[in-house]
Amino acid sequence: MTADLSALAGLDYCYLTTTGRRTGTPHTIEIWFALDGAKLYLLSGGGDGSDWVKNLRRTPAVSVRLGDQPFAGLASVVEDGDEDERARRLLFEKYQAGYSGDLTEWRQRALPVVIDLGEN
Repeated sequence: MTADLSALAGLDYCYLTTTGRRTGTPHTIEIWFALDGAKLYLLSGGGDGSDWVKNLRRTPAVSVRLGDQPFAGLASVVEDGDEDERARRLLFEKYQAGYSGDLTEWRQRALPVVIDLGEN
């Protein structure tokens, strides 16, 4: 499965579907991502205030679509310091070169989230 993921790493966006914490209905967002093996990293510019972060804190089982390929995973806010830095670095390096603005503040302040795509 990791080989399948590596072929999708260059896509600009993924589509994350969480379960609404109040409604129980699926909510999908388009978001930047970076892959490291079977781990998919996201940065929430809205931090803990983002609805998708609140949703995955309540229900960690999520789905992610990369291109036309769906994957199931378990999401969590990154707590480990080394993993936190890895998530920030991977996303910054992937997107800064092609972005017209400076992503330094976003890199420093956004909340890192990891989705373990595990054995799909």
